[in-house]
Amino acid sequence: METAVAQGCTSPILRLDYAATVGRARLAASRLLELSRSTTFGNVVIVLFFVSQALDGAFTYIGIRTFGVSIEGNPLLAWLMASFGAAPALAGAKLAAIGFGMILHLAAVHRAVAILTALYLSAALLPWMLLFAVMGHLR
Repeated sequence: METAVAQGCTSPILRLDYAATVGRARLAASRLLELSRSTTFGNVVIVLFFVSQALDGAFTYIGIRTFGVSIEGNPLLAWLMASFGAAPALAGAKLAAIGFGMILHLAAVHRAVAILTALYLSAALLPWMLLFAVMGHLR
C-alpha cells in the first residue's frame, strides 16, 4: 500500500485507508502525550519512583551487609560507602535521587520519571531480586 501511495496511485480506496491509518496513529500519539502530561499519570509514576528508590536502597544495604562493599556496581557509591559507611552513603544517594525525581515531577517531565523508574526496576531491583533468589536456593 505504501508503494502505491508513493507512486502516486489515485485510487480513492487506498487514499482513504492511508488517511485513516495516519489519523488513527496521530490520535493515539496525542492521547499518549496527554496521558504523559496528566496529573494522575505523574502522581502514579512519582510514587513508583519513590518505591523503587526505597527498595533499591534496602536491597543494596542487604547486599552490602551480606557480600561486602565490592558487590556495589557504582564506583562512586562504593567509595562513599567505604568512606562514610553504607547507611549514610545509601541514604544520601537515595535522598538525592528522590530530590531530583521530585524536581522532574514538579517540572511535569513525567515521561522522564517513568523511564527512570523502568530503568531502576530493570537494572537495579531485578538483579538484586535474582541474586537473593539464587542465594536462597543455595542455602
